[in-house]
This record gives sequence, C-alpha cells and structure tokens, in this order.
Amino acid sequence: MELFSSAQWECLVRELERETLAHGWDEEQGWTLVWIRALIIRLFLMEYTVQGVWKLLRRHGWSVQVSARRALERDDASLGPWRGEVWEAV
Repeated sequence: MELFSSAQWECLVRELERETLAHGWDEEQGWTLVWIRALIIRLFLMEYTVQGVWKLLRRHGWSVQVSARRALERDDASLGPWRGEVWEAV
C-alpha cells in the first residue's frame, strides 16, 4: 500500500471538512470509512481497504465520532414515565 504524503493528507482533510454533501453523499450522514475510502480513490487514485483507511485516520489522531440524532418530535418529558412503566414491563 502506498503511503500518504503530507500534502495528500492536507488535501484529504480539506475535503473531509467540506462535509459529505459536497461530495454527493447524503447531507444527513457523517463520513463513513467506506465513503472516505471512495474519496481517497477518487482524489488520489490510491486503493485502500476500509481497515487501511481506519489505520490512516488513527495514525493522524482521528477517532470515531457518532452524532447524537434525535427526532424533532421527541418529547423527553413523556419518556420518563414510559421508561418507568412500559419499558420495565417489557
């Protein structure tokens, strides 16, 4: 596997900062390893495995981040009693 140069890494970071929508993926989603792999192939014509992308990101200090998604309709006040009564029964 070819190694990333510092210039390639800086370019990749700039593209990742542009978010997924700028690259044709769903704006609601964050970056996935599969999408980052596809971006690397598109930008640099370099083949990486998903595991290789993960190692590349970790090597540069990146970590997994999962966004907390909540429905707009969510009513936290009504969840308390539900958890205490219904969820306990389940």
